[in-house]
Amino acid sequence: MATDVVDLLQVLIRNRCVNDGSPASGFEVRSVETLSDMLTGGITFEPAPGRGSVVYRVPGYDPTAPSLMLMGHLDVVPVSEEGWSIDPFGAAVVDGFVWGRGAVDMLNMTAAMAVVFERWQREERPPLAGDLIFFAVADEEAGANLGAASFLGAHPEALACSHMLTEIAYPDISLGGVPTHLVNVAEKGLNWRQVHAAGVPGHASTPYGRSNALVPIAQMIIGLYDTPTPVAIGREWRAFLDALDIPPELRSSLLDPDQIDEAIDRIGLTEPGLARYIDACTHLSVAATVVSGGTKANTIADHASLQVDVRMLLGQSNADVDRHFRKALGPTFDELEIVVKADDEASSSPAEGILWESLGDAYEKHTGQRAMAPTMTPAATDARFFRKKGVVSYGAGLFDDRVSFPDFLDMFHGNDERISVDSLYKTVEFLDTVVSAFDSRSRL
Repeated sequence: MATDVVDLLQVLIRNRCVNDGSPASGFEVRSVETLSDMLTGGITFEPAPGRGSVVYRVPGYDPTAPSLMLMGHLDVVPVSEEGWSIDPFGAAVVDGFVWGRGAVDMLNMTAAMAVVFERWQREERPPLAGDLIFFAVADEEAGANLGAASFLGAHPEALACSHMLTEIAYPDISLGGVPTHLVNVAEKGLNWRQVHAAGVPGHASTPYGRSNALVPIAQMIIGLYDTPTPVAIGREWRAFLDALDIPPELRSSLLDPDQIDEAIDRIGLTEPGLARYIDACTHLSVAATVVSGGTKANTIADHASLQVDVRMLLGQSNADVDRHFRKALGPTFDELEIVVKADDEASSSPAEGILWESLGDAYEKHTGQRAMAPTMTPAATDARFFRKKGVVSYGAGLFDDRVSFPDFLDMFHGNDERISVDSLYKTVEFLDTVVSAFDSRSRL
């Protein structure tokens, strides 16, 4: 009996594969076992206890034909349950939505991909010329060292492909004109940094003249938030705007480094989620996220640390980040030890070729029009590892109109994450059509 995508998504949410960044979290093997109940012949990889990933392959009949991988991650980020109006791991269906952590990031797509792959593995669809691969991966939410990166290092042949669909799949967008389908073709680079400051311990009742490690950390946080980040109008952003039906004056301001911040502020008055997206796609982004330090309430802190999430646009590098930090911190920069914890350059795939056109075929079949905008995600995805190997990697899906693009963005790592049941079924049929169209075009 064919697997129902809603049922599968509910199980994946209830498996509670929460990745807090520690090796002992995640336990994605629970969802690997769930998938083994519906699919056969997978190759599993578990580089640490419980941190399981699995890949399945339906071989094509032509070894020279292009191959297509469907890749979805199994882990989800932690939850602050007090911010939710419903159990984040109950996977309840309420008002036509499946609610739960991972419902849009990205267990919805992982479930849809598994259901589509099952149709070919069970030979419910005609044989394909090229291989079809389904990769369900661990640790995407914490850098992929226990997921895609380690799997590729250990078993690159198992993950060989020429094209890939993964995240992020977005709803359509409309900035004053005809709704446009968004296809994610690029992502910002990841540049996580940990900052360490040292002080001299002493009794907190006599703080005068003491070197308190918390002070330079506090100065850094203020400096980073008070210093505007550099604007970079890249070709991906231009291509995105070119594909949208927007007023000329708005387009002009969103392409002008001297006007874009004011335009973002105006948009933020009514569409704060959209403003955040535009800002991230046109600026180096910097966010202080975790602070720790000190030992006791009555003791001057002799150590403190800060974690900073930095995302780089295409063409930006470590040197650009260092320049911004020095500008933001001034003399405090030299008082701190700054360690780069992750450094991946931004990556992109060309918005052309057989997979791009296959997506257009599928959108045209299911919506009546194929207008697509090549889109960048501010977040990192596992596609970056495959793009380095020359794999064309996109993110795409099909959603109903119950959640707007800005509201959809706000659910990533946020409260009350949910996906409509109709969107799940639409995405399954959309991906089914993409696979068939890709096969047809690969034979031309």
